[in-house]
Amino acid sequence: MVYQPAAGARDLLPLDVAQKRWIEDRLQQVFHGWGYHRIITSTLERMDTLMAGEAIQRQMVIQLQNGEDEELGLRPELTASIARAVATRMADVTYPQRLYYNANVFRRTWENKHNRQQEFYQAGVELLGVGGLLANAEVLLLAKNCLTALGVEDWHLILGEAGITRSLLNAFPVNIQGQVRSAIAHLDRIAIDTLPLTDELRDRARIMMDLRGNSADVLQKVSSLGLDPEQQEKVNHLKSLVELLESAGDFPLILDLSLIQTINYYTGIVFEIVSHANSQTRVLGRGGRYDQLLGLYHPQGQDIPGIGFVLNIEDLYQVILSTQQLPQSTPASDWLVVAETANSEAAAFVHAQKLRDSKDILGVEIHLGGRDTAVVRQYASDRGITQIAWIKSDGSIANESLS
Repeated sequence: MVYQPAAGARDLLPLDVAQKRWIEDRLQQVFHGWGYHRIITSTLERMDTLMAGEAIQRQMVIQLQNGEDEELGLRPELTASIARAVATRMADVTYPQRLYYNANVFRRTWENKHNRQQEFYQAGVELLGVGGLLANAEVLLLAKNCLTALGVEDWHLILGEAGITRSLLNAFPVNIQGQVRSAIAHLDRIAIDTLPLTDELRDRARIMMDLRGNSADVLQKVSSLGLDPEQQEKVNHLKSLVELLESAGDFPLILDLSLIQTINYYTGIVFEIVSHANSQTRVLGRGGRYDQLLGLYHPQGQDIPGIGFVLNIEDLYQVILSTQQLPQSTPASDWLVVAETANSEAAAFVHAQKLRDSKDILGVEIHLGGRDTAVVRQYASDRGITQIAWIKSDGSIANESLS
């Protein structure tokens, strides 16, 4: 019998880990540079926690059962878990809180596809306890900084505003608002044509579906829809955000007010980070503002504004792979320590530890494969080790450089 990982899971071998770590280390440096601190939440969550924000579909969750018949699930994303942790366990913190994560998530795939991936790696941030223009700009510019640090090119950010789009849907009959919303979210023009709408509302839906492109053009189009004062205020905020992003430097931005999720997760700006590298379109990440989510978990129902984004490590890997930046081998140890005789074995371990205690030494191995000098040198060469410390029977040391 050949044992394999569970369907949809996979093993990461040492080189895979080194390449994944290369990406994560650079993201972590950026997060730290912006004042964000890492948070680690439970891989297991109660199902009522995961479902509270209507952020996910129940069938996406890989569910488990404990001995008390409590419904549990493997986290399919991190925002709900972080919202739960902050609202229930960080009551006395000073806001804003800048948090980041680097974790695996699990999603059940119900399509009939063999070995469809169900475990994913993500990194992202959550900026909690503050709303407004500057907070929105910080998160978007932070996302740009992440891509720059990874050397990702040929990408753009698609920016929408869920509050505007949702309020524009109020003009449609309540009983079909969900269908109109779904059609707009999926850019389904056929569905719009088949819905029982007046000509005026059908034209409105088509305009909403076409609110994408150059920011100035989109803002002009949406203003033609007869906005009320609250809607106009949101449009003005969006205009100010776009101007701030553009004034901070070259920002590859596409405004898209048809960008709306089919769920009530986001309350303000929403965005996707899209790459066109190697003539292939990939969504590298997404995010948005969710000012009412934390209130669902807060003991007193207190709303705490939040905004964040997630980056998909696998998709970043596929884009970066072609740039030849990723490590092509696992890191080599600096030293190989060899006991020439049985009497020098203890001394070999002592010397190896002295080397490890040095701040400049990254890795020290004890040779475990016999004492033949040719075999030792071949092993060191195969492993990329350039320094050998030969420990003689009297405890003396002879260093050899292979470089």
